[in-house]
Amino acid sequence: MSKAPTVYDVADRAGVSIATVSRVLRTPGAVRPETRDRVLLAVSELGYVPSGSARGLAERRTGVVGLYFPGFDAVDEIADLDVLAGSGRPERPFTVVRGAGPHEDTHASKLFQDEVLRGAELEAWRRGLVLMVGVGRGDPAASIARDMAGRVDGLVVLASSIPDDALERLARRVPVVVLSGPRVGDRHDHVTVSNTEAMAELTRHVLAQTSGRAPAYLAGPEDSPDGGQRWQGFREAIAAAGLPVDRVEVLRGDHTRASGRRVGEELVRRGLPAALMSSNDQMALGVLDAFREARVRVPDDVVVTGFDGIDAAALSSPPLTTVRQPMLELGRAAIQVLARRLAAPTAAPMSVSLPVEVLLRDSSDRGV
Repeated sequence: MSKAPTVYDVADRAGVSIATVSRVLRTPGAVRPETRDRVLLAVSELGYVPSGSARGLAERRTGVVGLYFPGFDAVDEIADLDVLAGSGRPERPFTVVRGAGPHEDTHASKLFQDEVLRGAELEAWRRGLVLMVGVGRGDPAASIARDMAGRVDGLVVLASSIPDDALERLARRVPVVVLSGPRVGDRHDHVTVSNTEAMAELTRHVLAQTSGRAPAYLAGPEDSPDGGQRWQGFREAIAAAGLPVDRVEVLRGDHTRASGRRVGEELVRRGLPAALMSSNDQMALGVLDAFREARVRVPDDVVVTGFDGIDAAALSSPPLTTVRQPMLELGRAAIQVLARRLAAPTAAPMSVSLPVEVLLRDSSDRGV
């Protein structure tokens, strides 16, 4: 049995130092293209596989960072799937559906998390890190996050996804970056967006479109990390307009399109407000589904707005007024902040707030 190639063999074949080989394998973007290509060719020709465990022991690092989400709605109700049952080509490899309504995709309600995950993956790859993703649905004790903490150098968690006491215990083991939600008397690093200011600006726009009549507000789950900040911005704009905040109609959904549809159907039955402002896009899109089926004219009969800026909001009928938050950049920023913490463990806690865009579209434009 031939001896496995070493990093010294790669360096000798490529004509570089072992430090350069290490940089190519960890942070390829930091090495000149011609040098990087030479090293990668040597790696391929020799069949070299770096020893992550040996490198981790030497550096007291794993080269792995974690991203923990509370869960995805797609796992709530999922049918059994056995891809090995009935091998071969299916008799009917497609289905034709005539006159289909809106596709009810539960996973679509988590497009925010999808984009954040993509951003985290890109930044981890750029830095030569491996990203481990944990999904903690039905994990109130945060045991999945606790297990991840023993395998990673640092952890990014979505605010409110882990109880405060459990989060403090995790932070004693590995650095923690909290994504979304404000800092609440803790010493973790935080990455968030300007929720309050953006929702206040959007509310002022809606009030101008409705001649000062207060909109109804469609809130998400009470433990939503961004929900409190968005509600605060809404309340501030309502109060500044001289309207009684305690008389605003507040409806509640679960951030899914289906829950928005149910709210829309309820409003059609009992009467429409001047406007409905939703705390996320998916619920607003569900409201538009219900209004379209009931022939409610948006924005003539009722103004509708969302928040997040997912792609589907631009393709709805009518296009949805919303606030676009930089979802991909949130994921990238979280990994950047975590990398900074790993490089400077004793630095002061960092809070990063990313700017957002208020996108005014047809669902709120009455030509006022």
